[in-house]
Amino acid sequence: MVVECRDVSRTYDDDAVPVHALRGVDFQLAAGEWVSLAGPSGSGKSTLLHVIGGLDQPTTGSVVVDGVEVTALSAAQLSDLRLDKIGFVFQSYNLIPVLSALENVEFILQLQGVDRAERRSRSREALHSLGLSDLENRRPGEMSGGQQQRVAIARAIVTEPVLLLADEPSANLDTSTTRELLEVLQSLNRERGVTILTATHDPMVMGYTTRQVNLRDGNVVGDNA
Repeated sequence: MVVECRDVSRTYDDDAVPVHALRGVDFQLAAGEWVSLAGPSGSGKSTLLHVIGGLDQPTTGSVVVDGVEVTALSAAQLSDLRLDKIGFVFQSYNLIPVLSALENVEFILQLQGVDRAERRSRSREALHSLGLSDLENRRPGEMSGGQQQRVAIARAIVTEPVLLLADEPSANLDTSTTRELLEVLQSLNRERGVTILTATHDPMVMGYTTRQVNLRDGNVVGDNA
Protein backbone atom coordinates (compact mmCIF):
# COMPACT_ATOMS: atom_id res chain seq x y z
CA MET A 1 0.00 0.00 0.00
CA VAL A 2 1.15 3.53 -0.78
CA VAL A 3 -1.04 5.02 1.98
CA GLU A 4 -2.46 3.45 5.13
CA CYS A 5 -4.50 5.48 7.63
CA ARG A 6 -5.56 3.74 10.82
CA ASP A 7 -8.12 5.29 13.17
CA VAL A 8 -7.06 8.82 12.20
CA SER A 9 -8.70 11.70 14.05
CA ARG A 10 -8.01 15.42 13.89
CA THR A 11 -9.51 17.82 16.41
CA TYR A 12 -9.03 21.59 16.42
CA ASP A 13 -9.71 23.79 19.42
CA ASP A 14 -11.63 26.81 18.16
CA ASP A 15 -12.22 29.26 21.02
CA ALA A 16 -12.25 26.31 23.41
CA VAL A 17 -14.94 24.54 21.34
CA PRO A 18 -13.45 21.39 19.80
CA VAL A 19 -13.98 20.92 16.06
CA HIS A 20 -13.73 17.28 14.96
CA ALA A 21 -12.43 17.47 11.40
CA LEU A 22 -11.68 13.73 11.22
CA ARG A 23 -13.21 11.00 13.35
CA GLY A 24 -11.43 7.65 13.39
CA VAL A 25 -10.79 7.39 9.64
CA ASP A 26 -9.48 4.11 8.20
CA PHE A 27 -8.27 4.42 4.61
CA GLN A 28 -5.91 2.63 2.23
CA LEU A 29 -4.55 3.62 -1.16
CA ALA A 30 -2.84 1.07 -3.40
CA ALA A 31 -0.12 1.78 -5.96
CA GLY A 32 -1.53 2.89 -9.30
CA GLU A 33 -4.93 4.00 -7.98
CA TRP A 34 -6.51 7.40 -8.59
CA VAL A 35 -8.87 8.03 -5.70
CA SER A 36 -11.11 11.02 -5.06
CA LEU A 37 -11.89 12.09 -1.50
CA ALA A 38 -15.37 13.48 -2.04
CA GLY A 39 -17.79 15.36 0.14
CA PRO A 40 -19.21 18.81 0.89
CA SER A 41 -17.19 21.66 2.40
CA GLY A 42 -16.30 20.81 5.98
CA SER A 43 -16.47 17.04 5.44
CA GLY A 44 -12.79 16.56 6.26
CA LYS A 45 -11.44 15.69 2.82
CA SER A 46 -8.79 18.43 2.66
CA THR A 47 -7.80 17.76 6.27
CA LEU A 48 -7.25 14.08 5.47
CA LEU A 49 -5.22 15.00 2.39
CA HIS A 50 -3.03 17.35 4.45
CA VAL A 51 -2.55 14.76 7.20
CA ILE A 52 -1.48 12.16 4.62
CA GLY A 53 0.91 14.68 3.06
CA GLY A 54 2.48 15.57 6.40
CA LEU A 55 1.23 19.17 6.21
CA ASP A 56 -0.86 18.56 9.34
CA GLN A 57 -0.60 16.10 12.21
CA PRO A 58 -3.44 13.84 13.34
CA THR A 59 -4.62 14.17 16.92
CA THR A 60 -4.76 10.38 17.17
CA GLY A 61 -4.13 7.47 14.84
CA SER A 62 -1.44 6.36 12.43
CA VAL A 63 -0.51 7.42 8.88
CA VAL A 64 1.93 5.38 6.78
CA VAL A 65 3.15 6.58 3.37
CA ASP A 66 5.25 4.22 1.25
CA GLY A 67 6.12 2.21 4.35
CA VAL A 68 7.12 5.25 6.42
CA GLU A 69 5.22 6.08 9.63
CA VAL A 70 4.49 9.76 9.00
CA THR A 71 3.26 10.46 12.52
CA ALA A 72 6.61 9.36 13.98
CA LEU A 73 8.74 11.80 11.97
CA SER A 74 10.40 14.99 13.13
CA ALA A 75 9.74 18.26 11.29
CA ALA A 76 12.97 17.86 9.30
CA GLN A 77 12.13 14.26 8.41
CA LEU A 78 8.64 15.29 7.33
CA SER A 79 10.16 17.92 5.06
CA ASP A 80 12.41 15.29 3.47
CA LEU A 81 9.46 12.92 3.01
CA ARG A 82 7.44 15.59 1.22
CA LEU A 83 10.42 16.51 -0.93
CA ASP A 84 11.31 12.96 -1.97
CA LYS A 85 8.07 10.97 -1.99
CA ILE A 86 5.06 13.30 -2.37
CA GLY A 87 4.03 15.73 -5.09
CA PHE A 88 1.49 18.46 -4.26
CA VAL A 89 -0.96 20.29 -6.51
CA PHE A 90 -3.01 23.04 -4.84
CA GLN A 91 -5.99 25.04 -6.13
CA SER A 92 -3.94 28.24 -5.73
CA TYR A 93 -1.10 26.75 -7.87
CA ASN A 94 1.60 28.07 -5.44
CA LEU A 95 3.96 29.02 -8.25
CA ILE A 96 6.73 31.54 -7.54
CA PRO A 97 5.70 34.72 -9.43
CA VAL A 98 9.22 35.95 -10.29
CA LEU A 99 10.33 32.62 -11.78
CA SER A 100 9.59 31.28 -15.25
CA ALA A 101 7.68 28.03 -15.77
CA LEU A 102 10.97 26.18 -16.27
CA GLU A 103 12.51 27.74 -13.15
CA ASN A 104 9.41 26.91 -11.08
CA VAL A 105 9.69 23.24 -12.06
CA GLU A 106 13.46 23.25 -11.53
CA PHE A 107 13.14 24.72 -8.04
CA ILE A 108 12.10 21.48 -6.35
CA LEU A 109 15.02 19.62 -7.96
CA GLN A 110 17.35 22.36 -6.76
CA LEU A 111 16.11 21.72 -3.23
CA GLN A 112 17.00 18.07 -3.75
CA GLY A 113 20.55 19.00 -4.74
CA VAL A 114 20.24 17.88 -8.36
CA ASP A 115 22.93 19.46 -10.55
CA ARG A 116 21.93 22.22 -12.95
CA ALA A 117 22.23 20.30 -16.22
CA GLU A 118 20.16 17.35 -14.98
CA ARG A 119 17.45 19.44 -13.35
CA ARG A 120 17.09 21.57 -16.49
CA SER A 121 16.79 18.46 -18.66
CA ARG A 122 14.26 16.78 -16.35
CA SER A 123 12.23 19.98 -15.98
CA ARG A 124 12.03 20.50 -19.74
CA GLU A 125 10.92 16.88 -20.15
CA ALA A 126 8.18 17.35 -17.52
CA LEU A 127 6.91 20.52 -19.21
CA HIS A 128 7.02 18.83 -22.62
CA SER A 129 5.00 15.86 -21.32
CA LEU A 130 2.25 18.32 -20.35
CA GLY A 131 2.33 20.25 -23.62
CA LEU A 132 4.08 23.28 -22.14
CA SER A 133 7.38 23.40 -24.03
CA ASP A 134 6.52 26.74 -25.65
CA LEU A 135 5.76 28.33 -22.26
CA GLU A 136 8.94 27.49 -20.39
CA ASN A 137 10.14 31.11 -20.31
CA ARG A 138 6.83 32.63 -19.24
CA ARG A 139 6.18 33.72 -15.68
CA PRO A 140 2.93 32.73 -13.92
CA GLY A 141 1.37 36.15 -14.51
CA GLU A 142 1.75 35.60 -18.26
CA MET A 143 -0.15 32.29 -18.23
CA SER A 144 -3.80 31.28 -17.98
CA GLY A 145 -5.11 29.46 -14.91
CA GLY A 146 -5.07 26.13 -16.73
CA GLN A 147 -1.50 26.66 -17.89
CA GLN A 148 -0.40 27.56 -14.36
CA GLN A 149 -2.09 24.43 -13.02
CA ARG A 150 -0.26 22.27 -15.57
CA VAL A 151 3.05 23.89 -14.58
CA ALA A 152 2.19 23.04 -10.98
CA ILE A 153 1.61 19.42 -12.03
CA ALA A 154 4.93 19.36 -13.90
CA ARG A 155 6.65 20.60 -10.76
CA ALA A 156 4.86 17.95 -8.69
CA ILE A 157 5.85 15.02 -10.93
CA VAL A 158 9.39 16.03 -11.92
CA THR A 159 10.78 14.31 -8.81
CA GLU A 160 8.91 11.09 -9.73
CA PRO A 161 7.09 10.93 -6.37
CA VAL A 162 5.34 7.78 -5.15
CA LEU A 163 2.19 9.82 -4.47
CA LEU A 164 0.56 12.86 -6.07
CA LEU A 165 -1.84 14.83 -3.85
CA ALA A 166 -4.24 17.28 -5.49
CA ASP A 167 -6.42 19.54 -3.33
CA GLU A 168 -9.45 20.88 -5.24
CA PRO A 169 -7.40 21.15 -8.47
CA SER A 170 -10.39 22.31 -10.56
CA ALA A 171 -11.61 25.01 -8.15
CA ASN A 172 -10.41 27.99 -10.19
CA LEU A 173 -10.88 26.53 -13.67
CA ASP A 174 -13.71 26.60 -16.18
CA THR A 175 -15.30 23.41 -17.49
CA SER A 176 -13.18 23.13 -20.64
CA THR A 177 -9.91 23.73 -18.78
CA THR A 178 -10.95 21.32 -16.03
CA ARG A 179 -11.51 18.60 -18.62
CA GLU A 180 -8.05 19.24 -20.11
CA LEU A 181 -6.51 19.06 -16.64
CA LEU A 182 -8.29 15.80 -15.83
CA GLU A 183 -7.14 14.23 -19.09
CA VAL A 184 -3.57 15.12 -18.13
CA LEU A 185 -4.00 13.48 -14.73
CA GLN A 186 -5.68 10.47 -16.33
CA SER A 187 -2.73 10.05 -18.67
CA LEU A 188 -0.27 10.26 -15.77
CA ASN A 189 -2.26 7.64 -13.90
CA ARG A 190 -2.87 5.21 -16.76
CA GLU A 191 0.31 5.53 -18.79
CA ARG A 192 2.88 6.31 -16.12
CA GLY A 193 1.25 4.58 -13.17
CA VAL A 194 1.26 7.67 -10.96
CA THR A 195 -0.74 7.11 -7.76
CA ILE A 196 -3.07 10.07 -7.22
CA LEU A 197 -5.27 11.18 -4.34
CA THR A 198 -7.60 14.10 -5.04
CA ALA A 199 -9.78 16.05 -2.60
CA THR A 200 -12.77 17.43 -4.49
CA HIS A 201 -16.47 18.23 -4.48
CA ASP A 202 -16.52 18.50 -8.29
CA PRO A 203 -18.59 15.72 -9.95
CA MET A 204 -16.48 16.01 -13.11
CA VAL A 205 -13.32 15.18 -11.17
CA MET A 206 -15.03 12.25 -9.45
CA GLY A 207 -16.06 10.90 -12.85
CA TYR A 208 -12.44 10.52 -13.92
CA THR A 209 -11.09 8.83 -10.80
CA THR A 210 -10.94 5.05 -10.47
CA ARG A 211 -12.37 5.01 -6.94
CA GLN A 212 -14.40 7.39 -4.80
CA VAL A 213 -14.25 7.65 -1.01
CA ASN A 214 -17.02 9.79 0.49
CA LEU A 215 -16.58 11.75 3.71
CA ARG A 216 -19.14 13.54 5.81
CA ASP A 217 -18.59 15.24 9.16
CA GLY A 218 -15.11 13.70 9.41
CA ASN A 219 -16.28 10.13 8.81
CA VAL A 220 -15.89 7.82 5.83
CA VAL A 221 -19.48 7.13 4.78
CA GLY A 222 -18.86 5.41 1.45
CA ASP A 223 -16.16 3.70 -0.61
CA ASN A 224 -16.84 2.27 -4.04
CA ALA A 225 -13.63 0.18 -4.08
